[in-house]
Amino acid sequence: MLTQKQHQLLIFIDKYLKETGISPSYDEMREALGLKSKSGIHRLISALEERHFLRRLPFRARALEVLKLPASELRAPAKLLRPDFQAAAEQVIPLYGKIAAGTPIEAIRDPEANVSVPSSMLGRGEHYALTVEGDSMINAGILDGDTVIIERTDTAENGQIVVALVDGFEVTLKRLRRQGSSIALEPENPAYQTRILPASRVAVQGRLIGLMRNY
Repeated sequence: MLTQKQHQLLIFIDKYLKETGISPSYDEMREALGLKSKSGIHRLISALEERHFLRRLPFRARALEVLKLPASELRAPAKLLRPDFQAAAEQVIPLYGKIAAGTPIEAIRDPEANVSVPSSMLGRGEHYALTVEGDSMINAGILDGDTVIIERTDTAENGQIVVALVDGFEVTLKRLRRQGSSIALEPENPAYQTRILPASRVAVQGRLIGLMRNY
């Protein structure tokens, strides 16, 4: 028997994985359950692992897999999730082209191209979608041809996956880490090298919040 919070978290993770193809962040899980700290999420995940409902995938950050849903709880009542995380109507956001070196993000937008995204994937603010080209982020679960959902912002926390503009013209999707006065743009594939650049050469244009994939 799961506690109510364990049940809430399991259903939220399962729903998020099905809608986006990637695991929710700890902050997103904390907000979904209305908790004040991420330590409570860590405890809930550990409890779900012990009960074999969930497992963390090794060597991948933010990678969770739902192993099963209890038979009596497969149809989770909507009231268990906060209203702002329940299924809602889709929203249409602009779909930019493929990220390509040497092309500013605004230049790859097709004004006629849009994509419908479940409202539950979007928070406040402005969003856009990008088509991923290449395999530099495969260990983060981001594959060639995926559509990533980006929240437009010019700031990002250490370790977040961002759309970065380098030298005012080169756009890339990488994990950002600050190292003193420099910024490291880290791929999620050992075949690619991390780029370390002066912070003045890198401008954040958005952060990854979701992913959609066609099979």
